[in-house]
Amino acid sequence: MDLGLKDRVYVVTGATRGLGNAAARELVADGAKVVITGRDDKRVADAAAGLGPNAVGVAVDNAEAGAAERLIAAARERFGGFHGVLVSVGGPPPGFVADNTDEQWQAAFESVFLGAVRIARAAAAELAEGGVIGFVLSGSVYEPIPGLTVSNGLRPGLAGFAKSIADELGPRGIRVVGLLPGRIATDRMRELDALSADPEATRAANESRIPLRRYGRPEEFGRAAAFVLSPAASYMTGVMVPVDGGTRHGF
Repeated sequence: MDLGLKDRVYVVTGATRGLGNAAARELVADGAKVVITGRDDKRVADAAAGLGPNAVGVAVDNAEAGAAERLIAAARERFGGFHGVLVSVGGPPPGFVADNTDEQWQAAFESVFLGAVRIARAAAAELAEGGVIGFVLSGSVYEPIPGLTVSNGLRPGLAGFAKSIADELGPRGIRVVGLLPGRIATDRMRELDALSADPEATRAANESRIPLRRYGRPEEFGRAAAFVLSPAASYMTGVMVPVDGGTRHGF
C-alpha cells in the first residue's frame, strides 16, 4: 500500500531512540523526509546519520522556548516543506505519589505537556490543508499505570488538548491524532521492568496480560505512526489509537 509519504516533510521529536526513532525510521522508509530531535548533540547526529540523507538532526529540548519555530524552520530550509509533526518525549521519572518531587513534576510538565502544546501551536500556525499533528501518548490516557504517577497525571491532559485542537483545526483540513503505545520493547520499557526484583518474571507476567502474549516491537509502533501521519489516513482525526497488542478492551 502506498501511504503517499514520498517527499512529505515531518518533524519528529524525541527521535534519537525508542518510539520516536521507530516512527522516523518508518517515515523515511516510505519516502518521507524528517527532522529529528533529541537533547544530546552527538546522539542526534548519530541517529540522523543512521536514517540516511532524508533525515537531519537538531539538538533541542521540547521544553525550550522557540524550539518549535526552530524545528519548522529547519524542515523548510533543509527539505523545502513542512507537512506534519509527531511529538514524542521520553517518559517522566517513575514513582508513586510520595516519590516524585515538585521539581520532577515541574520539569515533566514543561517537557511532556507545555513543550508539546507549544510545538502543536506553532505547527498549527504553519500547516496547510492536509497537514497533521501527532502525539505519542500512553495507555495511561485511559487507565493509570502503577508506578508512573507523573505520566498518569500529564498524558490524559495532553490527550484532552489533542482532541480540543482537532475540533479547532478540522475546518482547515488539518488532522490531529494520538498514539497510545502499550508495552513496546524499548529501552524505556526494559528500564521500567528492571525496577522490579525479578525483571524476567515481571515481563512474563506483563506479557500474560496482553492478548497477543508479547511486547510490541518498535517497528510495529513505527508503522502505525507512519500510517496515521500519512495521507492514507486522511479521514482520521481527533482519535486516540491504541498500539498495545489488544491490552485495551474498551471501545
